[in-house]
Amino acid sequence: VGAVQPEGISIAIEKKFLNDGSPKNLSLIYAAGQGDSKSKGLNHFGHEGLVSKVIGGHWGLAPKLQKLALENKIEAYNLPQGTISQLFRDIAAKKLGTITHVGLKTFVDPRLEGGKLNKKTTEDIVKTVTIEGQERLLYKAFPIDVALLRGTYADEKGNVSLEKEIVTAEVLSMAQAAKNSGGKVIVQVNKIVSNGILNPKQVKIPGIYVDAIVVVSEGEASWQTFTEQYKAEYCGEAVIPLNNIEPAEFSERKIIARRAAMELSKDAIVNLGIGMPEVVSMVANEEGIGDSMTLTVEPGPIGGVPLGGLNFGGSINAEAIIDQPYQFDFYDGGGLDVAFLGLAQCDIKGNINVSKFGPKIAGCGGFINITQNAKKVVYCGTFTAGGLEVKAEEGKLVIVKEGKVKKFIPEVEQVTFSGEYAQDTGQPVIYVTERAVFELREDGVYLIEVAPGIDIQTQIIDLMGFVPKMAEEVKIMDTRIFREEKMGLK
Repeated sequence: VGAVQPEGISIAIEKKFLNDGSPKNLSLIYAAGQGDSKSKGLNHFGHEGLVSKVIGGHWGLAPKLQKLALENKIEAYNLPQGTISQLFRDIAAKKLGTITHVGLKTFVDPRLEGGKLNKKTTEDIVKTVTIEGQERLLYKAFPIDVALLRGTYADEKGNVSLEKEIVTAEVLSMAQAAKNSGGKVIVQVNKIVSNGILNPKQVKIPGIYVDAIVVVSEGEASWQTFTEQYKAEYCGEAVIPLNNIEPAEFSERKIIARRAAMELSKDAIVNLGIGMPEVVSMVANEEGIGDSMTLTVEPGPIGGVPLGGLNFGGSINAEAIIDQPYQFDFYDGGGLDVAFLGLAQCDIKGNINVSKFGPKIAGCGGFINITQNAKKVVYCGTFTAGGLEVKAEEGKLVIVKEGKVKKFIPEVEQVTFSGEYAQDTGQPVIYVTERAVFELREDGVYLIEVAPGIDIQTQIIDLMGFVPKMAEEVKIMDTRIFREEKMGLK
């Protein structure tokens, strides 16, 4: 979320606007959610008059942009992160746009919301098309006037390398898109070096695309991420031992992660979402099966241990780091064996919402690309929210205090994941909570497992906004999940 963010350039644009009112009425497009929930990253553009239109993959860490969208002061769109990164490539190639199945039957489908976030936003930038008898979405292309990028070093010809960055993201595609649109490419780097020094295989932005280099070598604007000045293990320049990773504390999070980890298959290629799904990898390591799966992160890292918080996007000890559009090509084509994602709202159709809650715009990020295409998707979250307290006694679950907010409701506020689409494609979908496990089948959402010690009627069904279907026998969740000692998953 702070990776390859040209923070120095962003700060300068903000200062210039506040000093003399220019530039103004910019249209801003970005793939991932670059911000710190306060003032960094995309928040530098969060001023009325500076931007007039924003198209973004994730909004949660840019509250200043959110505010402009919620107050109807800008046109605002939320599109899938992976599709935006691929759109830059298609703009560079002068294609009509990006044609894909990603987003069908979700809120970015023009038959639902078209990705529009407020009443001011009326133009359809996504449309449905039928090609060879198959329905697809067309994300329309448009010219890019300026690409703002970041690298590590630039030589005197403007060739830019990214060896100290934690990802390469879509910097190459963005540069090509701007260049072929007749626009400008401005790149922030730490240092300029002599011609011939850079290894040509490490040059990610060729100098023929670059119009200007901005050197930012000191201060937080030059940091590797928003919280780290530089760590060699984040970018592949060093490998550190990982045997000192502490086991996850026994809690409802670990209970959920343990049950979710039981869905892992040997040698699985995996994507973990932010938050509770991150505990799945901690459980896998504790149980000795961490090396039987390969973790991937949507901006490009493959292997290693994904980073969290404001370092999200990178991995410690990654085996490979590829460009973000290519990572999403692999995801969109079904390359993931299983994806573990968060569970914020679920409805009677099996739809999931993680993108919009009342006045808060979180955004979908890579969620749609990942969940719509993984061979199996496992949603992980507590059954209720807002003050839930649980404990385990003798292999049974005890609800100490119930959460105030129901997560299983009649209809989600926004469809980030379409249960109907999953049913159409035959995708296995499981919803794991601390007290119950649900499964999406052809005819609806089924309750398939219940925690030992939990009453189905009073502690599950009465706290849902709909009545789940039930098979003849609802199984009892594995009692090992509810004991502090290791489960013995290996």
